[in-house]
Amino acid sequence: MGTKTVDEAGAEPGTEATDTIDAQGDEKTVDITKTDPQDELTPAGDAEASEDADELVAAPADGPTGVGQGAAAVVSAALGFLSLTGSWIGTIAGARQTLVGQLETSSSASVANQIQAVYGDAWQTTALWAGLFALAALVTGVVVLARPAFGNPARPQAPWIKSVSWAGVALGIIGLLLAVLKYTDALLGLPSAS
Repeated sequence: MGTKTVDEAGAEPGTEATDTIDAQGDEKTVDITKTDPQDELTPAGDAEASEDADELVAAPADGPTGVGQGAAAVVSAALGFLSLTGSWIGTIAGARQTLVGQLETSSSASVANQIQAVYGDAWQTTALWAGLFALAALVTGVVVLARPAFGNPARPQAPWIKSVSWAGVALGIIGLLLAVLKYTDALLGLPSAS
């Protein structure tokens, strides 16, 4: 059996021709296999480095994926958004306070007392629930941002998780500020009865 290289066989570069000759001297088969020129030029040290790089790429799949942090970041942003737009719980609590104010206020009460009991208390209850949602958004966002400091320092947090967490923190701060302003009647306070 004889082997001819590319130059001897006249084939294109990167191929290897193999001739098989039987006992009578006749050529039976020719097997041409193509080889990658990069394989021939890569030293053994580079091959080991390549295998190490493959292991590093596969390693994160074995560890935590950050799904919990990502979910918490999205929850933080959603809670911050709810604090600004209002929630179902805040609406129901405000409506309930309106009903309580109507039931507890007598018809002989002054107009200022009726407005405060029916509308003012409901407005403050809605602001209180908005403030609770804003505070929850703020705390959740800060916890997600602080989590890498207590985790594996070799595994950085995904950039989108940081971005969404910062959005939740910002919405929480704005929502908390607006809730305090609404609760103290500094923003859209009740009209005066006189």
